[in-house]
Amino acid sequence: MNVTEAVTTRRSIRAFTDQPVEYETIRRVMDTARWAASGCNYQPWEATILTGEPLAELRGILAEAPMGQAEYDWTAPGQEEEYKQRLNAVSKGMFGALGIARDDHAGRQEAMLRNRDSWDSPALLLCYFPRLMKEAQWSDTGMWLQTVALLLREEGLDCCFQEFMALYATPIRDFLGLDHEKTMFFCGMAIGYRDPEAPVNNFERERVPLDDQVKFLGWD
Repeated sequence: MNVTEAVTTRRSIRAFTDQPVEYETIRRVMDTARWAASGCNYQPWEATILTGEPLAELRGILAEAPMGQAEYDWTAPGQEEEYKQRLNAVSKGMFGALGIARDDHAGRQEAMLRNRDSWDSPALLLCYFPRLMKEAQWSDTGMWLQTVALLLREEGLDCCFQEFMALYATPIRDFLGLDHEKTMFFCGMAIGYRDPEAPVNNFERERVPLDDQVKFLGWD
């Protein structure tokens, strides 16, 4: 698989098979991802990857834990109509694929809570970093996570980024033994093999036309 194929076939997967993720495979992915771009070479990202009994234990804890308040805001762009429409488009596709009506608030809530068990993915990456890291290092962490996602595709694996997990930062930090004062929990990443038949893995996604986002100068 070349880079273009990895980019265009990557999508947020919310239905996985029960095929386990081999240790050698995930270790190879993570070892290669160390070479992601990093301003000033700070390499701020840190992670713990769970499978098997530790993952089942964490899921049991999250199932009983109260939902908290995220320590950062990923919803602010929704205040602008342009970005709100993009959110609505992907929500319509996802909930439509799940067969959940727009006015089925209980069904939508139940679907969102499936984030707690990462849709039964066989592996889960939990990403965090020291609180002293600022916006530039958050950007670096995002580049690292995208690198991980593309390397997973190269291995035939898939993932789903889970900012939703930030709502459970406190029990997750407790489970991992992380210092609450010094550590910012960022997100989860469900990892596994996609169920190719699941409608939620196949609905049409939209992207903004290139010329609406990028200008090219000097090629007149």
